[in-house]
Amino acid sequence: MIQRSRESGVCGIAASLRLACAAMILPVILSSSGVHAQAAKPADAPQQAAGQDGKYTDADGNPTFHQGPDKKWDWQTYSGYIRYNANCIVCHGPDGSGSTYAPALADSLKTMDYQKFTETVVQGKQNVSSSSNLVMPTFGLNKNVMCYIDDVYVYLKARAVGGLGRERPSDHEPKSKSIRDAEDACMGTD
Repeated sequence: MIQRSRESGVCGIAASLRLACAAMILPVILSSSGVHAQAAKPADAPQQAAGQDGKYTDADGNPTFHQGPDKKWDWQTYSGYIRYNANCIVCHGPDGSGSTYAPALADSLKTMDYQKFTETVVQGKQNVSSSSNLVMPTFGLNKNVMCYIDDVYVYLKARAVGGLGRERPSDHEPKSKSIRDAEDACMGTD
């Protein structure tokens, strides 16, 4: 988490405006990636993955990781590793292991469900006390995060339940056409 004053907000944007913008953008991003909001259960154990077009979901329809019998990881786990290291590592440490000012996401995702994860990333989070004002900025308007939120979740879930160690997923499935198309639609590229 980053320490900021309460008055300035994140990027100088009022909290109500950030939330309103994120509320408008998130459904578009999620629908372009083929994800639909679902009531989520606590995420304390891995569930069987069902795959379609390179994306895997658990029994509740939430994104999840998959490692095939050939030991290849799914594309989203690999992409999540890359995206996590581009956007999250600075605060949350290598491999989701945490830091002195941000929690270990590999531990948090043992109990945090997909809905709570996306809500926290979109809206940010404040932990205000008399001695500190720790703030996770909102990423709801950042396409480099939001277009890959499922990938980051899948990667951290693989770390959380022990499916993936602290290494880069070295062997992975290729990026499917549907994943490429969803990425292009979300990022606004042709």
